[in-house]
Amino acid sequence: VQLQASGGGLVQAGDSLRLSCAASGDIFSNYGMAWFRQAPGKEREFVAAIRWSMGSTYYVDSVKGRFTISRDRAKNLVSLQMNSLKSEDTAVYYCAARSRWIVSDYGNSKQYHYWGQGTQVTVSS
Repeated sequence: VQLQASGGGLVQAGDSLRLSCAASGDIFSNYGMAWFRQAPGKEREFVAAIRWSMGSTYYVDSVKGRFTISRDRAKNLVSLQMNSLKSEDTAVYYCAARSRWIVSDYGNSKQYHYWGQGTQVTVSS
């Protein structure tokens, strides 16, 4: 599976952005897809995940109510709609995929074996 992320950019606080992640290869029903982010000088952080088959979604508390993860199974596409952006959302955002979904550790980056190249999101205050 290869992942290609896009949609990052420079926006002002309060603006919106939509990130997309196109997956090539077979995405099977037990896969999970996620977005992580990494700010300068910080560790990579889980942002949101979606179970490919059921569409169940999971978020880190800091983005709940502002970000929405979704998937288009026909297009093998995962999106992250980001609203009400804050300066602390500034980071490189990575999409990731895992071949075995375990709901208890959806935010564990070590369980994601496929990664996109990252897209920069910069929010100015």
